[in-house]
Amino acid sequence: MAIKLKPVDVAIVGLGAAGGMAVLPLARAGLKVAGIEAGGWLDPHRDYHADEIHNNVRMLVTSVSKTKNEVPTFRTSPEQRASRATSNRTMMNAVGGTTTHYDANSWRFAPWDFKIRTDSVGRYGAAALPRGSTVEDWPLTYDELEPYYDTVEYEIGVSGKAGNIQGEINPLGNVFEGPRRREYPMPPLRDTGFTSLMTSAAGKLGWNGHRSPAAINSQPYAGRSACAYHGYCDTGGCHLGAKNSTAVTTIPQALKTRNLTVVDHAHVTRILSDGQGRVTGVQYLRGGKEYFQPAKVVLLGCYTYENARLLLLSKSKAYPKGLANNHGQVGRHYIAHWDGREISGLFPFELNIWYGALAQGVVVNNWADDNFDHSGLGFIGGASLTVNHELHPIAAAAMPLFSRAPSWGSRWKRFVNQNAGRWVGVYAQCTSLPYENTYLDLDPEAKDPLGDPVCRITSGSKENEPRARLYVASRAEEWLRAAGATDVIKQPLSSEGPNQSWHAIGGTRMGENPETNVVDKWGFSHEAPNLGVLGGSVMGTHGARNPTLTIQALAWRTADHLIRNWKSITG
Repeated sequence: MAIKLKPVDVAIVGLGAAGGMAVLPLARAGLKVAGIEAGGWLDPHRDYHADEIHNNVRMLVTSVSKTKNEVPTFRTSPEQRASRATSNRTMMNAVGGTTTHYDANSWRFAPWDFKIRTDSVGRYGAAALPRGSTVEDWPLTYDELEPYYDTVEYEIGVSGKAGNIQGEINPLGNVFEGPRRREYPMPPLRDTGFTSLMTSAAGKLGWNGHRSPAAINSQPYAGRSACAYHGYCDTGGCHLGAKNSTAVTTIPQALKTRNLTVVDHAHVTRILSDGQGRVTGVQYLRGGKEYFQPAKVVLLGCYTYENARLLLLSKSKAYPKGLANNHGQVGRHYIAHWDGREISGLFPFELNIWYGALAQGVVVNNWADDNFDHSGLGFIGGASLTVNHELHPIAAAAMPLFSRAPSWGSRWKRFVNQNAGRWVGVYAQCTSLPYENTYLDLDPEAKDPLGDPVCRITSGSKENEPRARLYVASRAEEWLRAAGATDVIKQPLSSEGPNQSWHAIGGTRMGENPETNVVDKWGFSHEAPNLGVLGGSVMGTHGARNPTLTIQALAWRTADHLIRNWKSITG
């Protein structure tokens, strides 16, 4: 029998990028919030290391037993037996979640991202939409989300240069971005010889090369230190507190209100509901005991795979197929972000990118979104192209060989010694869409230690994204050669997409139609009115950029809606 706790106003499952953001407006509004997190507080002096083996090879920062036990399975068709996904773990159990070790790229989505279907059909005709895609316009516009982008940027602190302030265009920033109300809180992370080289090369081609926005302090901000550029930001925590995780920004601020209680090391197993279909609270295991946390509202803020899994596990008389799944939409419209470093260039000189932060980069958006004419190209969307700092020795030694050396032996060693600091990869992030053949469900065979099925990814073949990636790879080659690269190599692409994605979204998509969506435009369930869903799982398309800032803006917006409509939501 579960131990029943004192009721709270809001129970939030997961204190990462989304849940860790939503707690602040809720706590400031005076609501009593229980933040239930599977991990604990990380100690910067104990848990963070300037060590490539610790961070990038063994991935010890993300090495938490719950995530290791819940790695999804993967298959490319319903007829195939799924096996454990082989890509690196994407989930992180800790107060702050993945924001403790992420690269801190903090992009807004473009206005086009929110109305891909309407704009693509209007410009190119209905035939431009990819076969089998379930893409819908988002139920909100960029302009509706812009105030929340602005709020989050200033609450956590984002460094960057605006390209469009209320319609005034500045070529030092992203000239393709949607209008913003004001400049970034801080200037971009420091410029270097490499960033100057790549910005200049983009300019030679007539492209808009600009600095990447980052949730990293370029100067002291809100009592926290500026970045020291020591070079171990990628999959590592920041011992200075300069990387603006929710663990050092919004969660501590919410705790100061005394309205937030953090329940750490708590493994949520089910969200419970009553006979009328309203959620009643959260059941979890902690310290060998089972607890039930009653709440007037539950907000689910886990990573995409766990959001879908927990809903599907939470069956009841009102929801025999899983919580909020009477329309069979939980797990549908899942998107694994097509990205990677498949285009690499070799230079005849040292690039000096060993230190700095991975978000200390240069970006080109000329070939992203609908920023160029797609007529006759056979795809919609495109990719942002990014080059950045933070190269580590082991990663450098695994460099592409550009057909100049064998893969082992003395000639390989000599080649790597001479060229380890002379190559760079272009990180191409592609617009990614939902498809009928790509979805999440529960694996009937693979279980976690509690006996619950893990999440299963089914990802079938696609045409749009590989065509887009092939096109932008040629643009990346142009950029590298304009910067002085003598050799360029492009790796082949799969047609199914990533095995498991760092930028996984969808599965609880938002939209006005409950027949095709799990939550409404505010992030609240169409079926369980006091259940809200936070995180990337509510997103309907993936832009050509990192999703974290959009996830956080949506989380703040959902919390704000709850505060404004408390009486009607709680009934």
